[in-house]
Amino acid sequence: MTVSTKEFVIDAKGLHYRELNEQIREAVKNGEIEIKLVNVNGQRYIGDAIDVPVNITIDGVPGADLGAFMNGPTIQVYANAQDHVANTMNEGKIVIHGDAGDVLGYGMRGGKLFVKGDVGYRVGIHMKEYKDKIPVMVVGGMAGDFFGEYMAGGTVILLGLNVGHNGKDRIAGNYFATGMHGGVIYVRGKLEDYQLGKEVAVLDPDNKDRETIKKYVGEFAEEVGLDAAEILKGDFIKIKAV
Repeated sequence: MTVSTKEFVIDAKGLHYRELNEQIREAVKNGEIEIKLVNVNGQRYIGDAIDVPVNITIDGVPGADLGAFMNGPTIQVYANAQDHVANTMNEGKIVIHGDAGDVLGYGMRGGKLFVKGDVGYRVGIHMKEYKDKIPVMVVGGMAGDFFGEYMAGGTVILLGLNVGHNGKDRIAGNYFATGMHGGVIYVRGKLEDYQLGKEVAVLDPDNKDRETIKKYVGEFAEEVGLDAAEILKGDFIKIKAV
């Protein structure tokens, strides 16, 4: 098979999500490794269960379950994304250059999810890890209620870079980390006691934590075009189950 290094373009305008995903899978089967989707408008299940390390670029807003069960690709979304991004994702990377919806990273088991903007409710719930499989999520903006609910593993960083802009004054909603029993959350900012689940404690990051924060904030910033050094000037807290 001859593998093409040129960008393979699929126009999603007017396509049903099944037809679009069939075309994506056919392109992957034919050895395409650089795939660009244009005119995407809410089509669901893009990139689901693909286990080849292809690069998929999306112009437009993908629908629910982007990258579900994904196992290797890198997806770049140059707009917002809807709900359930990285649902039970195993490996790979998804970068959202805008905002994203609810229930991101549900049951996420590996790989990385970066969101430049805000996210909705129940983000990071049921994330898990096993041995060296540790999922990572970095959110540049703010989050809704139930962030990290029932989290069982993984590393999540919430940056709140737009707190104080346009009347936004809280980095996260209520019930933060409710039921959390594994993993770690780092928050660039403060949370009030009433916002937190009773299962967690607020700690100061140690040297190992700071290295982890530096590593993933650096990668996040490079992907979304921000200044990592400036972000790292903020004060971080660590949320862990007790």
